[in-house]
Amino acid sequence: MSLRIRVVAGVAAVAAVALAAAGLAAGPADASRSGPAPDHGRRPGLESVVPVNLSHLNDPAVTPVFPGDPPFELETVATIEEDGFYQQYVREAEHTGTHWGAPCHFQAGGRCADDLDPADLYLPAVRIDVRALVRGDADYEVTVADLTRWERRYGRIPRESAIILQTGWERRWGTPAYANTDADGVIHQPGFSIEAAQWLVDTGRLGRRGALGTDTFSPDAGTNEDFSVSTLLYGQRRISLENLANLDRLPPRGAWVLVGGPINKDGSGSTATIYGLVPRGR
Repeated sequence: MSLRIRVVAGVAAVAAVALAAAGLAAGPADASRSGPAPDHGRRPGLESVVPVNLSHLNDPAVTPVFPGDPPFELETVATIEEDGFYQQYVREAEHTGTHWGAPCHFQAGGRCADDLDPADLYLPAVRIDVRALVRGDADYEVTVADLTRWERRYGRIPRESAIILQTGWERRWGTPAYANTDADGVIHQPGFSIEAAQWLVDTGRLGRRGALGTDTFSPDAGTNEDFSVSTLLYGQRRISLENLANLDRLPPRGAWVLVGGPINKDGSGSTATIYGLVPRGR
């Protein structure tokens, strides 16, 4: 496949996902899979937004993997000089680098990547800057009070949003300070408290379809070794967005996230290119 065809196909695929999520794609809705449409309001057309990349570059030299996960490897298996084309062989876990997690990642019997619909991957986004709160406390867990303080300034978090923490951890990417493990192998990264996650679910801010996002390994704080936040999050059609980048390019509210990546059979999620769709002029 030529480079021109691949680029055109990639742009068309992104547009198709956006149109399908917005309910503009041809074909009847599958109510048995989707359930009632979430009350997101009108999704933006591609002409009214600026896409920004919220993903890190995948590079085995710098991409950290969650302790215990298999290493990320790229191997050149064909060259133009010898084979007439260039190609790499990729070895990675589904949760390598910037990625998203599906409910079955932590919920036995939960929906896997191939059970979700485009609308589950196209969500209104809010960015909650907690860099000042985590400074000096790598184990900080964001509280309900932190979230309601954000709402007093910016307004109520839209129903079924992608609620993204900006902790500043993306600046540590490619260094041992990203995993920030201690002598016992415990990760020290900030995240959501279980009380905050429960509040977001109970009040509909997450609801059936939504996401918790972060610029760290997980929406759980690193010291939360039972992953109670993730276990709660992954009910119904909710997903996680992890190891995000370029969060300064996302406004506190008013943008959307469009989540890409291959859909593997029975996938626990996927490595991803995640886009922020930011209204022009923001």
